[in-house]
Amino acid sequence: MPQYILKRVLYMIPTLFGLSLIAFMIIQLPPGDYVTSMIASMQDSGANVDPRQVERLREIYGFNDPIWLQYLKWIGGILTRGDFGYSFEWNRPVADLIWERMGSTLAISVAALLFVWAVALPIGIYSAVRRHSVGDYVFTFIGFIGLAVPNFILALALMYMSYRYFGQSVGGLFSPEYVDAPWSWGKFVDLLAHLWIPIIVIGTSGTAAMIRVIRANLSDELRKPYVITAKAKGLPEHKVVIKYPLRIALNPFVSAIGWVLPELVSGVTITAIVLNLPTAGPLLLRALISQDMYLAGSFILLMGVLTLVGMLISDLLLALLDPRIRFT
Repeated sequence: MPQYILKRVLYMIPTLFGLSLIAFMIIQLPPGDYVTSMIASMQDSGANVDPRQVERLREIYGFNDPIWLQYLKWIGGILTRGDFGYSFEWNRPVADLIWERMGSTLAISVAALLFVWAVALPIGIYSAVRRHSVGDYVFTFIGFIGLAVPNFILALALMYMSYRYFGQSVGGLFSPEYVDAPWSWGKFVDLLAHLWIPIIVIGTSGTAAMIRVIRANLSDELRKPYVITAKAKGLPEHKVVIKYPLRIALNPFVSAIGWVLPELVSGVTITAIVLNLPTAGPLLLRALISQDMYLAGSFILLMGVLTLVGMLISDLLLALLDPRIRFT
């Protein structure tokens, strides 16, 4: 296993280099740059634009440099100083903006992931063991609704119910009086009171999809000869299900880690905007719209890094969970 991990880490180095090139190319694809977007915004508001000022801004931001030189400056700063560049729109270092949002992003996404696992696992097992029962049909119907209803519609409905029936302020992670307050027990309780809406909204579609996957995989395993033989020998049903079939059916849960980590950054952007959540998704969207290239490129690069790390963790856990998988 140590050799396998070392080999995967070494493979990640050229892959990350390629990802950085792709990320920088993506943010260079739209016509113009941040100065172009800023000028268009000024002209829409009726302001006059001085061509000399435009040229001075391009020189300050380095947009007159060749693309390859801009890339070398950016990737060189990341490798030598951990400097991801400067955000033109926010007038702040990109690293500060990213890490400010990662705390709330991580809290919401991990809580939603735990919600998905806690709800989908028992329901998926029940639906597989009791196929075509009334409960199976009820959960299947609810699952289809969860897949069909857009997250932002569910967010609006829960926000209305929260305000209408519980008198709770909606939007954001804190009530107005706690937004700038130092951490305390009251602020923590207020966070929990606001956290349940994004958890349910973000986790609903994932829960519905995971229930279907667990039901299908476990149902397939329960029909295999080794399970039928174990039942014929008189083993209790819960032992027959948990010991081997469930371990194999859990593979999708573990393999999901590969896409869960990048989802921490870019996922559920529309829902975050509707709920006014201080997560990374809306910041990435705003950076792409305004062509804030260093901020957008750093987010794209971070998603690539998280994908590689997630896939490595997923592969290691799958090999430990399923003895049929071997490191090669």
